Amino acid sequence: MTPDNQVPALRVVGLSKTFGTKTVLRDVDLEVRKGETVVVIGASGSGKTTLLRCVSHLEIPDTGLVDVDGRSVGRVAIPGGWKDASERQLAIQRRGIGFVFQRFNLFPHLTALDNVAIGLRRVRGIAKKAARERAAEHLRKVFLTDHLDKRPAELSGGQQQRVAIARAIAMEPTIILFDEPTSALDPELVREVLDAIRVLAAGGMTSVIVTHEMSFARQVANRVIYMDEGAIVEQGTPVDLFGSPREPRTRRFLEHFTTPDAKAAP
Repeated sequence: MTPDNQVPALRVVGLSKTFGTKTVLRDVDLEVRKGETVVVIGASGSGKTTLLRCVSHLEIPDTGLVDVDGRSVGRVAIPGGWKDASERQLAIQRRGIGFVFQRFNLFPHLTALDNVAIGLRRVRGIAKKAARERAAEHLRKVFLTDHLDKRPAELSGGQQQRVAIARAIAMEPTIILFDEPTSALDPELVREVLDAIRVLAAGGMTSVIVTHEMSFARQVANRVIYMDEGAIVEQGTPVDLFGSPREPRTRRFLEHFTTPDAKAAP
């Protein structure tokens, strides 16, 4: 039996997805180790977001398997085989997956504190006081201690995204998926969100991050994956992939990010 610390946080085998006549994912295999930060890059339309959505079964893959911490997502074992998970079973399986979207999806009538606490109460069944204490702790991790009682309309876009990140980590998932977490932000607000993610990654958070921020990818990733036309074309350490990519498609893509500004920190 494989020791728990060697079971990958995420294992994807043969994941494919088609919308109409367009194949968006093509037989994708991926493993993410516990504590690893994997950054996925590629042009718009290359399948990055669909990969995250299929991992979490927000989109149902046409083929392929997804395991989180050694447990299946999207299917359940039955005598003699497997069957598709029900909505209730899938909701339980998704507890191992945090998801931070491009848009913040906060409840506008709740404070930052209660936006984070509500999932702890309703999903985890934690008492109100304990849930709010835990929510405050996670908001502190993303530098929002002074904004606990503010509603989303009173927060900047960067602050709202950090509330969304605190909400995800508060549920203590096995892995967190970030789908271009800064794409909806004004440029001056991007750094504060990326700084929060950097701190969490340094603390051992396991994550897959889709981003167009190349300098951030260089700094935070343990591994960078380049996708094109629904497939993983190349992957490696930031030094290897950015410094000496093997594949012509990877080199052509990265040529767009070779200006001095692209090499500077965001």
